[in-house]
Amino acid sequence: MRRVLVKLSGEALAAPDGYWLHPPTLAALADDIARAVDKGFQIALVVGGGNVIRGARVSAAGWIDRATGDSLGMMATVMNSLALETALNAAGVTARTMSAVSMPTICETYARQPALHHLDKGQVVVLAGGTGNPYFTTDTAAVLRAAELKCDAVLKATQVDGVYSADPKTNPDAVRYERLSHDEAIARDLKVMDTAAFALARDGGLPLIVGSVHAPSSVTAILTGAAPSTLVAP
Repeated sequence: MRRVLVKLSGEALAAPDGYWLHPPTLAALADDIARAVDKGFQIALVVGGGNVIRGARVSAAGWIDRATGDSLGMMATVMNSLALETALNAAGVTARTMSAVSMPTICETYARQPALHHLDKGQVVVLAGGTGNPYFTTDTAAVLRAAELKCDAVLKATQVDGVYSADPKTNPDAVRYERLSHDEAIARDLKVMDTAAFALARDGGLPLIVGSVHAPSSVTAILTGAAPSTLVAP
C-alpha cells in the first residue's frame, strides 16, 4: 500500500467533557499522520461530523427534514476538517482541506484532478462535506473518494481494533475477525460501515482495513502491521 484514505469519526476529535474539539487529541492525530507520511504513505482523510451534529438523528426527532439535517452534518465535517488541517500544518505536514460543498472563501472546492495533484506532491488532502449530497454517510463518501483518487485501501480508524462478531464492549465472547470478504461483511450485517459503503468497496475491489485509533494503536501502526486490525477484501 502506498496511497491510503483514512476515515475518522467526528467523535474521535471530541474532548472527554463532550466539547466538540479536543486540541491534544487533534495534535496526537496530526503527529500520527505525520509519521505515516514520513514512512512514505500518501494520505487522504475523511472525517465525520458526529461530534457536532448528526443529520439522521436530528431529522428523526421530527423538527427538521432529512435533507436539511444532512446539510448541517456536511457543514460540521467542514469545521472538523479545517481544525484537522490546522493541526497537521502545525505538525509539519502540508495539508489541504477540499470540500464537496463549495465554500470558496473558506477552503478549496473538491475536484478530482487537483486532489490527485496534491497527493502526488506529498500533501495530505482532508476531504470535507461528505459526498455533497444528503442521504449518504461519510463512510460512503470515504469509499467513493478512495476509488476516485486511486487509493490502495481505506483505513477506518474506529473505537475498537477491528471487526468483531458482536460489540466487544458489552459481549466478552465477541470474536475479532482477521479477514472477511465484502460479501461476508454485508451478509453478517456488521455495523462497522454502512451497507452502501461495503457494496461500493466490493464493486471497486477496494480493500478496507478496520483498526483502533486509540493508543497503543495508531494509524501508522495499523498501516505498518504493528497493530491488530481486520482486513475486508475480495
